[in-house]
Amino acid sequence: MSDSPTNPFELMMKQAQDMAKAMNPAMENFSPKGFEALWPTMPKEVMEMMFGNAVNKDGLDAKTRLLLTLAGLTCQGAQADTAVRQTVRHALEAGARKQEIVETIGQMSVFAGIPAMTRALDLAQEVMGDNEDEDQ
Repeated sequence: MSDSPTNPFELMMKQAQDMAKAMNPAMENFSPKGFEALWPTMPKEVMEMMFGNAVNKDGLDAKTRLLLTLAGLTCQGAQADTAVRQTVRHALEAGARKQEIVETIGQMSVFAGIPAMTRALDLAQEVMGDNEDEDQ
């Protein structure tokens, strides 16, 4: 029996990995998680200008928008690891407390299910664990 993948997605991934190794052998150990470090957290003022109520004075502030984004990412099954971690990081910067982040994710268990909630909480904890000095 051969070790070649039978699933079309696995086959595609194997072909992409082989091609990357042929073009650049160092790509064999590449991890997309390293890209997160290249994207700094935006200051709260920038988030308010771009995503907050700077344009729409009666609209949602950046913290609320980011908590809603986190809820949506959780409802999608928390499959986008980087997006969840970045959203948590930005929500903290925008003034969200850890408790608010956990409650937002927990509330989504009703809509997305316990596995999605657990996955999102694990990803959020990766970020919040780095910020132990933040208030609970």
